[in-house]
Amino acid sequence: MRRRFLKFCVIGLLSAPWLAARAMQPGRDYTQLDTPINTDSGKKIEVTEFFWYGCPHCFAVEPGLNAWLKTLPKDVAFRRIPAILNNTWAVSAKVWYTLRAMGVADQYHDDFFNAVHLDGLNLQSEISIFNWAKKMGMNQQRFADMFNSFGVQSEVARAAQLTKEAQIKGVPSFVVDGRYVTSEGLTGGEDSLFHTLDDLIAMVRHKRHG
Repeated sequence: MRRRFLKFCVIGLLSAPWLAARAMQPGRDYTQLDTPINTDSGKKIEVTEFFWYGCPHCFAVEPGLNAWLKTLPKDVAFRRIPAILNNTWAVSAKVWYTLRAMGVADQYHDDFFNAVHLDGLNLQSEISIFNWAKKMGMNQQRFADMFNSFGVQSEVARAAQLTKEAQIKGVPSFVVDGRYVTSEGLTGGEDSLFHTLDDLIAMVRHKRHG
């Protein structure tokens, strides 16, 4: 099943020395949405990651992303949105919003990635997901109740709408300030991706403050 959906994942290109040095250009390193998506970070510059737990490229970028997040300035906020490109992706999206509703998303996000990509957890099996939650020390019944709650269902529906509005075609994809979309597929590799995100943040800051 995992192979069936790999086509939705952006295939990262190998980095080349000239990529990091080149100037950022619209249409090549990022695209701009005609209609920005809503952001949740108030006056801060928001960086949004669209991801899927089943995507190997999302899994591979996590260590670099976590390191990059430690460097973010105080005027930048980061949020994750599980992309929903088809109905099957909604199941794992419920995992993210369940963890968030329980207040343990930061604690178990990487653990769930590991369960999927290292341990072979079946993303389409709710029983397997509930058993994973129990294995991690969470209250299994509380997790299951939250997983099937109206609140989580509403968050998943919103994520599906934001995926559409952001014109996400593959993951991982990043949106800066609700309008500038970039990915490894555009920038040419992981290092260039984070350079581009830094440049986009600087560009937004300059436009806001001159």
